[in-house]
Amino acid sequence: MGLGMWLKWRDAHLAYSPAFFPQWKSSHYDVVVGVLSARSNRELRDAIRNTWLKHLLRHPALSQRVLVKFIIGARGCDVPVEDREDPYSCRLLNISNPVLNQEIEAFSLSEEGSSGLSEARVVSVSFRVLHPIVITSLGVFYEASDEGFQRNITVKLYQAEQEEALFTARFSPPSCGVQVNKLWYKPVEQFILPESFEGTVVWESQDLHGLVSGNLHRVTVHDGGGVLRIITAGEGALPHEFMEGVEGVAGGFIYTIQEGDALLRSLHSRPQRLADHMRSLHEEDALLSEESSVHGDIVFVDVVDTYRNVPAKLLNFYRWTVETTSFSLLLKTDDDCYIDLESVFKRISQKSLDGPNVWWGNFRLNWAVDRTGKWQELEYPSPAYPAFACGSGYVISRDIVNWLASNSGRLKTYQGEDVSMGIWMAAIGPRRYQDSLWLCEKTCETGMLSSPQYSPHELTELWELKGVCGDPCQCATR
Repeated sequence: MGLGMWLKWRDAHLAYSPAFFPQWKSSHYDVVVGVLSARSNRELRDAIRNTWLKHLLRHPALSQRVLVKFIIGARGCDVPVEDREDPYSCRLLNISNPVLNQEIEAFSLSEEGSSGLSEARVVSVSFRVLHPIVITSLGVFYEASDEGFQRNITVKLYQAEQEEALFTARFSPPSCGVQVNKLWYKPVEQFILPESFEGTVVWESQDLHGLVSGNLHRVTVHDGGGVLRIITAGEGALPHEFMEGVEGVAGGFIYTIQEGDALLRSLHSRPQRLADHMRSLHEEDALLSEESSVHGDIVFVDVVDTYRNVPAKLLNFYRWTVETTSFSLLLKTDDDCYIDLESVFKRISQKSLDGPNVWWGNFRLNWAVDRTGKWQELEYPSPAYPAFACGSGYVISRDIVNWLASNSGRLKTYQGEDVSMGIWMAAIGPRRYQDSLWLCEKTCETGMLSSPQYSPHELTELWELKGVCGDPCQCATR
């Protein structure tokens, strides 16, 4: 199949109309196994095909009882990794006309854009650095009056999740700093805030009339051409939802853009980088088409294949299984995981885990929400997640899959599929069966059902040990 025909086939098979899915009504599977896999992870998929999947297909008792499918996003991200805001999403790092070699005021206030606060307040704004910057000064808004500066205010800049302030500036009548436009500024110690740095500026005052805040609809953000993002802001001004509990933003900061020459070189080389990337995507499409044709074990779901979209991949797969397949249980795992399906079946039989409303896995409880890094969560407001199962493997009953599939258009997705699953499941309260043999970390434990984070070579080696010893972890003790 040529690339053009493959793309037409792919688009035609992603409409989720009844005609899309092959109707396999003649077969019933005890377990459907969905293996989340990235488009580029061909070596991991082949390692699985040559280890536990190969063993399954040759197994006289299990081969007809289990269906295994790799879950892959139908489209790759059309933004090169170097040009994304972060490597885990497909959002373009939208820097254009950067303001170089000069200081930039982060916020400005339009005429009549301030309002006094009549009680002690804490007002803050959080931001993310998309290209290295240096903050040179912290500032507070002022009210024009003949009396001059009559307040006591402390401004602090924190790195996300840190308790100690990086910078602090204190403003008082005898020490009010330098006035620029509608703010008073004080210089702070300067060092480079790197790409992906996340910080919060906090304005505090115990004065009765301490803080003067800018009405949020009148505050304009100056992002230096795209090097700075206000996390709680929309395009150009702070949004309505950020107004809850505060009157506005109480000041700002001045910054400069670092590594300007490198930034300009990167921007100038974008067209060629994009052309090379699109050529690679077309080659990847062709290779995936061939792989799917040869093995017949891939489900392409209508999702751009990035880490942030993994929860959406999972929901789309749930829809696929419900609309195409007759089954009793669904096992979800990842392409870097060792799985022992024979042990899974034995456990199902021993524990009678084939009933309705079942969620069987190794559950993390009271897991703290991470606000930074790869597992950054900005959408879930609580400090801890509901119980969720480790991503290396868990099993859910058909009725739960039905519920997820039927509600897939309404379920909100969060930063990871495992925590998303926990949040979704909190709505229906399934019977959770705790089992520590679904391992959460890369380790070898006798009798394990799954273990994550292996390379293709390590998966192959682990399975070879299982063939020698019956249990791969017992070989190490000999």
